[in-house]
Amino acid sequence: MHTRKRLMTVAGVAATVLAVAGLNSSAFAATTLSTGHVDIVDADWDGAALTLHVHDESHAVEYDPADAVLSVPAAARTARPTGTQYAFLGTGAQVWILPQDQAAAAAKNILWPGISTEHLATGVFAADTVQYKLGTVTRDGAATDDFSVYKVNGSTVDRYYDSGTTTSYKTKTFAVGAHDHANWAFEEPGTYKVTFTVTGTVGGVTRSATDTYTVTVTG
Repeated sequence: MHTRKRLMTVAGVAATVLAVAGLNSSAFAATTLSTGHVDIVDADWDGAALTLHVHDESHAVEYDPADAVLSVPAAARTARPTGTQYAFLGTGAQVWILPQDQAAAAAKNILWPGISTEHLATGVFAADTVQYKLGTVTRDGAATDDFSVYKVNGSTVDRYYDSGTTTSYKTKTFAVGAHDHANWAFEEPGTYKVTFTVTGTVGGVTRSATDTYTVTVTG
């Protein structure tokens, strides 16, 4: 279990500093994250609203999704896994994967991607769960079926998300106060825009937040 802190996002700190200096906060440049433990989809609840952020666990820093670029370098490129259970990864010979295994990510010096609800306390959301839903996914500005998130347990492949389907593999339920790691796969290089929505029910009222993440795949 990770020790979590309530952190002000980098964007929030920058906006405060720039406001004090009398400067335009839009001048704040996005930060590129390319290595280490990063919870890409991470939700928070302030008592009135849900929000999404990117949590750089390795450096204990949080970013608004609009203020972070997730880098997937050539080192992440690997031969496409064989077997019918991996058919959703397309027909190309190679695929870029941010792995579910921390040691594998460290060996390649690439991101170890997480999905987290650790900021969400028990007793707030109905059934102590929230849902993360995959929305639109584009690559270089056009809709793409080249993105998926999946977890491997032995010979079993659990597909979490897939942009290559119309309705399947779009929504997954997570318990609050939890933390998970899976493989994030990209079938072609390019700049991806991946939209996620977090939804939960508080006091009979549905609450949600939507953000878009930028991922650059190279090599």
